Amino acid sequence: MGRNRKKNKNQLARKNKEKKLERIAAKGVDARAGQHYHEIVRENENFMMYYKHQKICKNEDEWNEFLTALRSDLPSTFRVTGSKKEAQLLNEAIKKDFLTEYVSVVAELHKVDKSEVKPPRCISWYPGGLAWELNFTRQDIRRSEALNRLHNFLVTETNSGNISRQESVSMIPPLVLDVHSHHKILDMCAAPGSKTAQIIEALHNDHEGGPPTGFVIANDVDNKRCYMLVHQSKRLNSPCCLIVNADASVFPKLTVRNAEGKLEYLKFDRILADVPCSGDGTMRKNPDIWTRWSIGQGNSLHGLQYRILKRGLELLETGGRLVYSTCSLNPVENEAVISHMLQECEDSVELVDVSGELEGLKYDRGMENWDVCDNTEKKFYSDPDDMPERLASIIRPCMYPPKDPEVLKNLHLERCIRILPHHNNTGAFFVAVLQKTKPLPWRRNEDEVPSEQSIEKQIQEESRDAAPPPAKKRKNEYTGFKEDPFFFFNKDEPMFKDIKTEYDISDDFQPENLLRRSLVGKTKYIYYVTEGTRNVISCNEKNIKIINAGIKAFTRCYSKQAVTNRCDFRLAQEGLPSLSSYIGPKRRIFVTKDDLIHLLKNMDPTNPPEISEVSQKMKDQLNQIEPGSCILTYETDELNLIVAAWKGVRTVRAYTEVNDAVHNLRLLGADVSQYEQNKFKKIESVEKINEDQPESELKETNGTNGNEMSQENTEV
Repeated sequence: MGRNRKKNKNQLARKNKEKKLERIAAKGVDARAGQHYHEIVRENENFMMYYKHQKICKNEDEWNEFLTALRSDLPSTFRVTGSKKEAQLLNEAIKKDFLTEYVSVVAELHKVDKSEVKPPRCISWYPGGLAWELNFTRQDIRRSEALNRLHNFLVTETNSGNISRQESVSMIPPLVLDVHSHHKILDMCAAPGSKTAQIIEALHNDHEGGPPTGFVIANDVDNKRCYMLVHQSKRLNSPCCLIVNADASVFPKLTVRNAEGKLEYLKFDRILADVPCSGDGTMRKNPDIWTRWSIGQGNSLHGLQYRILKRGLELLETGGRLVYSTCSLNPVENEAVISHMLQECEDSVELVDVSGELEGLKYDRGMENWDVCDNTEKKFYSDPDDMPERLASIIRPCMYPPKDPEVLKNLHLERCIRILPHHNNTGAFFVAVLQKTKPLPWRRNEDEVPSEQSIEKQIQEESRDAAPPPAKKRKNEYTGFKEDPFFFFNKDEPMFKDIKTEYDISDDFQPENLLRRSLVGKTKYIYYVTEGTRNVISCNEKNIKIINAGIKAFTRCYSKQAVTNRCDFRLAQEGLPSLSSYIGPKRRIFVTKDDLIHLLKNMDPTNPPEISEVSQKMKDQLNQIEPGSCILTYETDELNLIVAAWKGVRTVRAYTEVNDAVHNLRLLGADVSQYEQNKFKKIESVEKINEDQPESELKETNGTNGNEMSQENTEV
């Protein structure tokens, strides 16, 4: 019975899909284009009253401009990955292939004059001109073939890590963090990971010749959201990223071994604290916030935000920089937290003026005066002494600005950055950059070098203090995913000897930076991390829950045709950018542009290209090596590409993901239409079927050809 039900369900789904294609063909546009979600009324009386009282805008005209922008939809923004050498080349391809006709396409779509269409805008304050703003809707994508191509391009390049679709104001915190390749970085509240990805890019962008010496630890308190971080980091193929699961407000003290091999506490050079907030700055992107916003949200979050910021400053190296940010308009979540922290830190922490680092960005300076409001009676209090007793546990004195004008002046809250929606056609955002100038008052002895025994004892005590009291477990209670341990190679690892010989790996490479996740059975994947990342994992695997680390460097070959007598592992494309500088010329093939295009366009494993089809130059090199894994290298003054490949007895093929192949083909100036899914072509084919065949034959044909078309698209 189950089989019949499944079969009938598939038939019904296929018939519905056929009817949908027929409707599309009859109308000439996507049938969904005329349908809309329930329109949310973008009004909230308490929101208006609260922020008008706080005077976040200078005058009535600006207030109206602010509301108009806040009620409108957010434009689409993306940035080209700056850590890639080919970033500028891809940026030029975007301008040439997708943005030149943008205005005319949108004007024709909406039947308006070109002058009424907002052209694509290069975000001026983002370095290198690598960030763009576009104004089109999902309905536009469905109705326009040109915009659909642009959308598909963004999706493909995002999956391959060469583009990141990210709200523009969200790009600011990693920029002012001022990351360099040697920095040890902590992202305290990292999920979903767009800022973490930007930090990873900055690490690699500042370093040439192998992976950087620094690393980033991306943390989130939500175990499930940590896997969103894994997805983000995988796109960038970085061996410098470590994803952990912990409460940021009580983030544990980590240890590392110094050059002498002694344990010491890990202090971070850079810390990003993008703390949980009410999120009312994202109303353009999340209009449902209009319906559920309340005054009490900011008051209830102030304590958590303060604790996260305090813990971040405790983990920060003296002389290091911490960036505190929220997507909230509320001064109780923003300036109040900074004011509270600065007063407690006395003169050990100061706000940094970063106005010179964001040329072209419009923003307001931080507020120096604000009131705190009672959520129940909607009454504002400008002095904590005026509050009734019933609010003592809800509204605390630390939420107010300091009473002493001299103290307030010395805080320099004007150095904070407030971005409102109408400033740059973005969401709202708050950023404060803090620098630690000396040890914190309650940590004056932090410069003392403790013994290993005292370190281990303190870690145990802190872990015990941070742990919640044991609770009785409910039946089938969810406790999160159990992670596999990390098993690092030894210096004389037998498995590595064959790999080193096969791929001519230099003696400078440290096999101790390779790892596997299981000792049971045959190792399927070998991962690579940098020395700094390995140091953190080795010293802290029992102190903190590590979700993911490393990139795939080598993959076991299981096919009889693929296994060689020399080595059981092939090169993985993900690890090539990091390992290429260690791999010698023994199995490196230098290819021409035409050869590489031919191989990237013919990646079907059941029908790989013949060696006889490539140039004589490539044939001569292939004939000098035994069958097995190899590297295809293409080098010019503008472009360097490396692609993992497999040389068979008579064939050779690229071993890379389709998205990466499409990206490389674009950079080479080749046609990539065979990889694009164009629904408008499908519509044309349905129309042709309707014209050429009678209705009785149409049903039978759709039942077969339509199914084959779907399967082919799935494989692509």
